[in-house]
Amino acid sequence: MADYVFKSHLDICIKNFINQKHSLGYPYQSSARLLYHFDLFVAENFSTERTITRDMCSAWIRSKPGEHPNSLLRRVTPVRQLGKYMKGLGYDAYIIPGYIPNKQIKYEAHIYTVTELKAFFQAIDQCPPSPFSPTRRYVIPVIFRMLYCCGLRSSEARLLKREDIDLETGKIFIRESKGWKSRIVYMSDDLLDVCREFDSVMESIFPTRQAFFPNKNGDCFSFSIIDSWFHEFWDKLPESDAVIGNPARVHDLRHGYVIHRLNQWVKENKDIKGLYTYLSEYMGHSNYADTDYYLSLAEEFYPEMEQRLMSVNADILPEVYHEEK
Repeated sequence: MADYVFKSHLDICIKNFINQKHSLGYPYQSSARLLYHFDLFVAENFSTERTITRDMCSAWIRSKPGEHPNSLLRRVTPVRQLGKYMKGLGYDAYIIPGYIPNKQIKYEAHIYTVTELKAFFQAIDQCPPSPFSPTRRYVIPVIFRMLYCCGLRSSEARLLKREDIDLETGKIFIRESKGWKSRIVYMSDDLLDVCREFDSVMESIFPTRQAFFPNKNGDCFSFSIIDSWFHEFWDKLPESDAVIGNPARVHDLRHGYVIHRLNQWVKENKDIKGLYTYLSEYMGHSNYADTDYYLSLAEEFYPEMEQRLMSVNADILPEVYHEEK
């Protein structure tokens, strides 16, 4: 657990709750961070309370006016879980109802075109030196290529250690990530060459570093930095202004990897049904439902897949029957 200093009277319960999650094998990192901010909120606004109250939760929910429902869901969920935990211990704790927020909004992925990808990578290749970070100009072009070429989550790439990457074979060991599940992925030869050159440069700056992508101190970068870098370069491109619908995100590089991989398999006349399980494992999905999403998304962006995926969908995506009421 990060070295959080809790200040409210809920401190012991929050610490024990987070420790319980860790003991059960869950990373519980982002949720722990949210509970830390909840604790600060309680200490400032409900300093005398020794349990979770209805007023406390209502104020927490309203604390960010105009917040996106999905962001609110992320803030509410760990507090709801904490309430259930405290209730189980005998506290008269209020539990935020499950219908808050009322509905999570599904984010429609942006699948980058070849033109957009070329423009973005050309932009980050021109990353200027920074007097505040000697590694930034080297890290940015490589870490985004790894995100796209390997379909990684941004946190998976950001937290990579040197020992996690075999620069002889191109094997990348992804430590426990979403769902606390480890896996191994492989780089292409081109990306492997880029990483070898990058590692050589980093060796001259931080010869004893542990992080593969080190910040100015030789440690891993902070959790929000990749999003900041992405918008720093993407938002200035003409291609960014032409995007219709939801704005592009870093995570869409991962979506794009899967869709382009499926499209390539179709062009090569591969057995998608046979490769489906391997794709799910490669992406680190804890259940097939997460992989199913890409099958439907692929049909939308590549209509030529419809016939090829029809039998896959029939076998993998069960038909849902709705009863009339």
